[in-house]
Amino acid sequence: MAEEKLVFEPSEVLIDRPTHYCPGCQHGTAHRIVAEVIDELGLAENTIAIGSIGCSVFLYNYINVDAVEAPHGRAPAVATGVKRARPDKIVFSYQGDGDLASIGMAEIMHAANRGENITVIFVNNTVYGMTGGQMAPTTMIGQATTTCPGGRCEEREGMPIKMSEIIGMLGGVTYCERVAVNNVKNINKAKKAVKKAFQCQVDGNGFSFVEFVATCPTNWKMTPIAANERVEEELLPYFPLGVYADKLAEKEGK
Repeated sequence: MAEEKLVFEPSEVLIDRPTHYCPGCQHGTAHRIVAEVIDELGLAENTIAIGSIGCSVFLYNYINVDAVEAPHGRAPAVATGVKRARPDKIVFSYQGDGDLASIGMAEIMHAANRGENITVIFVNNTVYGMTGGQMAPTTMIGQATTTCPGGRCEEREGMPIKMSEIIGMLGGVTYCERVAVNNVKNINKAKKAVKKAFQCQVDGNGFSFVEFVATCPTNWKMTPIAANERVEEELLPYFPLGVYADKLAEKEGK
C-alpha cells in the first residue's frame, strides 16, 4: 500500500469555523491566501488587520491576528495611524470596491501617494455585496444592480474605475498588482503577489497594493460556475491581470 502524502494543510492563522459567505464568494479564497502568507512569513504575532465596512468587515472572524474596524472607506487612514503609532507592526487593510473606490477614494489615494509603509488588499467584485447589490465604482457597463436595474450606462454613470492602473501611477507606490482567483493558476499567482506585497512592508519599502478580481454570485444572480466564467470572459478583458508598479524590480533592473 502506497504511503499517504500530505498535499495540503490549513494555515494556523486561518480560524477553523463555518463560513458566513455566500456559496461561490471568493472572499474566502482571498482570506486563505492572506492567512497563508502571514503564516509563512512568521508575522502572526506582529500583524494588525484593518477591517472595512462591507462583506470584508468580517475578516477578523477568519484570520487570527489583532484587528481594528474602520469607519466606511477610512481603512487606509486608520492603517496609516496604526502604522505610524506602531511602526514595528505589519499593518494591512482589507477592503471591497464600494468601500475603497467610492466613499474611501480620498483615503486610498492619499495613503498611496504618501507612500505609507502599509499593505492594502482590495477585493473587486463589481458590486456592493453586503448592503443589497447596489452599483459600485467598478460595476461593468450593462451590469444590472439594485440602483441601476437597466444596467450601468457609460453616458450616465461613466466607465468602471480601474483602481490598479490609478494606484500604480502614484509616486509613493512601491508595488501594485492585479490578480484573480478563478482558477488554480491564478490562485497561485495571487499568493505570490500577496507575499511580495507583505514582504515589501516587512523590508520597509513602502506602500503595496494587491487587487483581487473576484465573484459575487448572489448579487450577480449567477451560479458560482457561471460567475467564474464571467470573470474570465468579461471582467479580465477590462481589468487585465498584471503588475502596475514594482519599484523594487526597477531598482534591480528586472
